[in-house]
Amino acid sequence: MAKYAYIDELEEWAKSFQSKNSIRVKVRFSETDTFGHLNNTNTFVYFEEARIHLFQNLGFMQKWSLPDSDTIPVVADQQCDYLKQVYFDQRLNVYAKIHRIGRTSIDIQYMAMDEKESICFVGKSRIVMVSKETGRPIPWSADMIEKMKMMDEIPTVFLRK
Repeated sequence: MAKYAYIDELEEWAKSFQSKNSIRVKVRFSETDTFGHLNNTNTFVYFEEARIHLFQNLGFMQKWSLPDSDTIPVVADQQCDYLKQVYFDQRLNVYAKIHRIGRTSIDIQYMAMDEKESICFVGKSRIVMVSKETGRPIPWSADMIEKMKMMDEIPTVFLRK
C-alpha cells in the first residue's frame, strides 16, 4: 500500500481512530461523477461532517454556533489521498481524530472505511482558531486544549509563544 508523509504505518494508524468520532455516510447519486465514482471533491464534505461531529463531541460547536461567539475555526489546509474507488450507494464510516494541538491550530486526520473495513481514502487538515473581529489567529483556550487532550494521547506542540 502507498506511503503518506503523515502516516507511519497504515494498519497501526487505522487502529488509532475511535468509533465515537465517526460518522456513517451513504454515497448519493449526486455525489458521483460520469464514471459512477465518488467525485473527489465530496471527500472533503465527508471530512467536514466528521470534523463537526468531533467538535460536537468536544462541546465546541455549541459555543461557536452562538451569535455572540467571538471565535471560529477555519480550515487553513486540507489534503485527501485516495486508496480505493468508492461508488454510488456504498456505505462508509468516516473517522476524525485530533493528531496535534498547537497554540493557534490543530491538525486533524481522517479515514474512510467501507463495510468490509477496507480503507478507501485518508486525509488531514489544519484548523486555525480565528477571531471573528480581526480575522487573525488566536490561541485555543486552555479549557479547549484540555478537552482535546482528554480525547486521546495527543501531543501538544507550541510552535510559537
